[in-house]
Amino acid sequence: MKNLKLTIITVLLSSLSLMAYKQNINEFNQEADLFLKKYVQDGKVDYKRLKNNFEEVDKLYQSLASVNIKELTKNEIKALYINAYNIIVIRQITEYYPLKSALDKNGFFDKVKHNVGGEMLTLDQIEKGKVIIPFRDPRVHFAFSCAAIGCPELANFAYTADKLDAQLDERTSNSINNPDFIKVKENQNLVELSMIFKWYEKDFKMKAENVISYINQFRESKIPSSYNINHYEYDWSLNIQ
Repeated sequence: MKNLKLTIITVLLSSLSLMAYKQNINEFNQEADLFLKKYVQDGKVDYKRLKNNFEEVDKLYQSLASVNIKELTKNEIKALYINAYNIIVIRQITEYYPLKSALDKNGFFDKVKHNVGGEMLTLDQIEKGKVIIPFRDPRVHFAFSCAAIGCPELANFAYTADKLDAQLDERTSNSINNPDFIKVKENQNLVELSMIFKWYEKDFKMKAENVISYINQFRESKIPSSYNINHYEYDWSLNIQ
């Protein structure tokens, strides 16, 4: 009887602990969603206004440290790291603002570390080590925002486990059908692609025969396979409103 009581208590405590972790991540997602809706419009961030309200983004940033990753589902983990990446980028830009580009700050992506779930990680480690490599989903390339005009447009909402597939499809389609992101020149039988498709070509080829085939999965107007491909220069200027 004593062992049974101990087992029941252990199960109850584990259940309560799990509920607390879920509440923690749900609260973070809700607060991140409200924050992004407030400060992001058409993929651009109101860094000037945010600079005067730095505590709003810093509070979100600090809360990432207390998330227990081990208690989350795969989709919750995937959504969390995408949200974490975007919030960290905005927080860093705001902290260092004014600046013209994230590249103006040495180590912005590959040296400065951040506490996510008790683990100190750079932005590159979050992007590649926590999302791209384990999940092997090229759509995430259109969810991460590197604070640059050349980057896929930053969403003004937070990613959540229950909507994740639809959200990633929407962001991928949004970028791939954007004529400023994929530049089709029919009179030249040419398509000019973002450098993202060159840097991460192997990721896109995990899900299609080649990059154009992957792109056409989301294109409303398909790109002929006979078209030549160029990659235009990446615009690292700040995505500021």
